[in-house]
Formats: sequence, structure tokens, C-alpha cells
Amino acid sequence: MIHRDIPITYQHRIAFTHGAFDAKNHTLRDLVADSSGLGETPKVLVLVDDGVSGADPKLLERIEHYFSVHSDTFSLVSGPMPLTGGEACKNDWSLVEKIWKAIEYHKICRHSYVIAIGGGAFLDLAGFGAATAHRGIRLIRMPTTTLSQGDGGVGVKNGVNFLGKKNWVGTFSVPFAVVNDLNFLSLLPERACRDGIIEAIKVSLIRDANFYEYIEKHAAELRKLEQAPLEKTIRRSAENHVDHIATSGDPFEYGSARPLDFGHWVAHKLEQISDFAVSHGEAVAVGMGVDLIYSGIIGILDQETVDRILDLIEAVGFSLWSDFLDREENGTPVILAGLEEFREHLGGKLTITLIPAIGEKLEVHQMDHDAVLEALSKLRERSEREVSNTVKSMG
Repeated sequence: MIHRDIPITYQHRIAFTHGAFDAKNHTLRDLVADSSGLGETPKVLVLVDDGVSGADPKLLERIEHYFSVHSDTFSLVSGPMPLTGGEACKNDWSLVEKIWKAIEYHKICRHSYVIAIGGGAFLDLAGFGAATAHRGIRLIRMPTTTLSQGDGGVGVKNGVNFLGKKNWVGTFSVPFAVVNDLNFLSLLPERACRDGIIEAIKVSLIRDANFYEYIEKHAAELRKLEQAPLEKTIRRSAENHVDHIATSGDPFEYGSARPLDFGHWVAHKLEQISDFAVSHGEAVAVGMGVDLIYSGIIGILDQETVDRILDLIEAVGFSLWSDFLDREENGTPVILAGLEEFREHLGGKLTITLIPAIGEKLEVHQMDHDAVLEALSKLRERSEREVSNTVKSMG
């Protein structure tokens, strides 16, 4: 056997700015200029989530103007290319082929750039296309939602859905850079804007008690989606997610422990059985609720802390219950199938992250089904009490 270590160092760069395509904003320009080593002006292909371009009709025009002003640094090969966004785009293999064909048609090479502008699902699609063409085109991600700017968009995973399973085909590929233009957040409807807050709570629970206390202190402002605390929350969430990727020792997830998936075994299944009528953030809120109450039942987390966290989730505007949890198959809640699917997703060994205290994590390798059912029952009871209290207060 010949054995050699191959040390590889990646730079994971996340820039925050406002108005990335304002001509005087040099964030994008400088990122590319600092890394151009061939002495030629690199080509750039821009892919845009059509939901984003639809919400900002002048976006495509601003992008073209930006590249014309900075043509000494990079060359836009064509007008920005709008493609279908949202979770549906990850179910359409023809979109991957469109990206590949555009890369081939414009002769985008490994020293060129693909810039992907959109929400998390769109970045997954575009990132997969870029990572597999020529074995990897330099990708600049520009997330446009709170969820993608604070969590998924700053990660290193790409993927599309296949065989009816989420992210079954995909890659791990560190992007050339991530540019979080916070101006995009103003385009979001309230529901989508709120989603990133729950992932911020999640990451604070597993690694940053001080951040949790910040969110708790500013819960009322976050519920109203006030700009300053929202932007600070998204930035701190992104920092925590990137720190985990860079320091966990397992950035490409060769192991089975995935703390950033706290609350996600329920969330992934809930999204699926609702046909994605439940958003990712809403599903994670419910999933965290199940796992927190479960932790209280089995004695991992004290009840006072369980209630404190559940109160915060509701305080920032999330519900802890979805009627899709009632769906059964052969007398068993369908949601329980999420555990087995999560085991498969993790490579055959079930590893569920639970919270023994705020800012700490604990991995367990089995879940007591009776205790999970009890947690679901308690979650329903709590939701019904909240609804009853709300009706009384309005009456």
C-alpha cells in the first residue's frame, strides 16, 4: 500500500455589505481582483433566482451596469440568466443541464466565475451545477434570504433532490466567496424573512449562550423584523455556522455527528409530508420543539429551560405545532419515519443532537419512540393552550 497525506487548506470568505451592485461598491470587484492570477480578465456567468429578479425588477439592469463599470476586472459573458427558484427548482434536473449548457456555451473555465444570486434552494442547484462542470468552477454565492445568509448559503454543501429524497445528489465544495448583501432582505415577505431567526436560535443553542441571550433580549424587535437587530442576528448566525464548519474537524461530514441539524429530523420529514407547504424555518421550529420536550421527558434538560426556549421560539413569531404531524400510516405517525430517513442520511448510524444546556450539545444514537410520541402529545397540548389563551385575550 502506498500511503500519502494530502493536506489541503481552504479559505472560506463571507463578506457583508449593502448594495453589492451599486457601482461604487467594490466588494465583488475586489474579491475577484485580489485572486486573478492569469493576467487576463476572467469571465463571469451570473445566475439569478427568478423570484428575486421578479421582486426587484431593476436588479438585472443594475448587475449589467455594475459589470460595465468594472469591465477592467471581470467580463460578464451575457445578461444575467434567470432560472426557477424555490424548493421546486431542486426537483427539476433540466435546470442543472441548462446551467451546464450555459457554462459550455460561454466557455466558462476553471479560472472563470459563476455568481449565483438567490435563496438557499437556488444556491444548492446553482452550486451543484458549478461544482460538477469542469470538476469545479469558482462559485460566488449571493444569498438573498435570512435563512441562506445566516445558515445554508454560507455552508459548503450543494445538492438537488432525486429519487424523491432531499439533496440525494450533491457535492461538498467550498465556494470562492459568499457575499451577503443585506439589502436583499428588504425584498422578502414577512414569513420568509422570519425563517432565518429560527436557525439563529438553533445555532445559539448548540454553541453560543451569549448569542442566545442576545436573541432573547431582542425577541420583540425580531418578531417585528426590525432591521438593526435582524441584521446583527443574521451576521452572528453566519459566523457561528462558519466557525462550526471550520473548526469541527469534519467540514465534509464524513462522520455521523451533525450538530447543525438540531431539530432537523422532524423538520425534513415535515417539509416532505406537507409537500413543502410548511417552510424550512417553520419546520425547524416544530422540530426543535419536539426534541426539546423529548429532552425534558428523558431528563437531559430541565423543564424550566425547556419552557424558556419554547417561549422564545413563540416570542419571535413561530408556531410549535403543525397539523401535518397528525398524519398517520397504519396507525403510526408518519413523522416517525423521519428518524429512519435521518439515519440513512447520516450514513447508517443515527446521531441526534440534543441540548443539555443552552450553548451546549449532546449526541445520542437512539430515540425512545414512546417518549417521542409523548413529546408530540405535549407539544399539541401546549399549542392548544396557546390558541385558547389567545382567543381569551382577544375576547
